[in-house]
Amino acid sequence: MTPFPERDRLVVLSGCSGGGKSSILEELARRGYATVEEPGRRIVQAETDPASIRLPWNSLAGFSQAAIELALDDYQRALDTPGLVFFDRGLIDALLALQHATAQPPADDFLSPRRYHRLVFLTPPWEQIYVADAERRHAFAEATREYERLVEGYPTLGYDVSILPRTDIATRADIVLERLAAATQE
Repeated sequence: MTPFPERDRLVVLSGCSGGGKSSILEELARRGYATVEEPGRRIVQAETDPASIRLPWNSLAGFSQAAIELALDDYQRALDTPGLVFFDRGLIDALLALQHATAQPPADDFLSPRRYHRLVFLTPPWEQIYVADAERRHAFAEATREYERLVEGYPTLGYDVSILPRTDIATRADIVLERLAAATQE
């Protein structure tokens, strides 16, 4: 694969909660690519106060602010990592969640210039694999609404959405790499 310009080395996998993003990232890591875990899950795992505003079920705005801070740190660290770096969600997801929570548009200083590869991969809702757990308490219907906001939101911020098919993990990872290679040739 040809070398990527700096921001095009940083690739976002987003989409429906429980749609298989983390599994695809695990497969890409197994293949030797650098990956960054989802900020939201790490926040929920680290939070010890059940009443904290950093938990999404207590305050989506507080949670989104915490996710923005963590995603900015992740982004800065990724700049020092050679080669492709794949993010399980990231800054744009957190900004879109904050926008949803507050009805305020994301601040321009977070958005310009574009920080990630223009091609963003989204996993669609897939009820057969969706599982709620201690860190993902929302129902499938809410996960689907979140996905719809992402499908609409990413293009408004200058990104091209590539929706991944519902198929096995290895094939999905192959598709991500193939589509990135094709985008590099454009």
